[in-house]
Amino acid sequence: MVRYSLSCADGHRFESWFQSAKAFDDLAQRGLLSCAECGSPQVEKALMAPAVSTAKPDLATPRDPREAMLAAMRRQVEENSDYVGLSFAAEARAIHEGRSPERNIWGEAKPQEAKALIEEGIPVAPLPFRPKRGAN
Repeated sequence: MVRYSLSCADGHRFESWFQSAKAFDDLAQRGLLSCAECGSPQVEKALMAPAVSTAKPDLATPRDPREAMLAAMRRQVEENSDYVGLSFAAEARAIHEGRSPERNIWGEAKPQEAKALIEEGIPVAPLPFRPKRGAN
């Protein structure tokens, strides 16, 4: 989509969106454009300054609300549990069997390891994010 500032023969200025520059040219050639104010069929592109933002984007703040939710979930998990890395399956099993102190953990497990934990009745769930290197 492209937005153009337009003007008619009577000097009225307005804006409109077009699928592409070619779509605008096609509509103009076929006489299918008209002024939004007076209906004049003599419509041309007006000079237009590009929309350039001078503000630096805040990359730390997610734009998508789902990204914010995932970031909050990651913080919650990282702040309230121990990262055990690739030892997740072994540590989850040790906690379940009472060989290791009970606590919240998170880490990495191969699909077959996670499946075995579930089949043994050990409560586990996948996280919707990948672990950060050197977490906790």
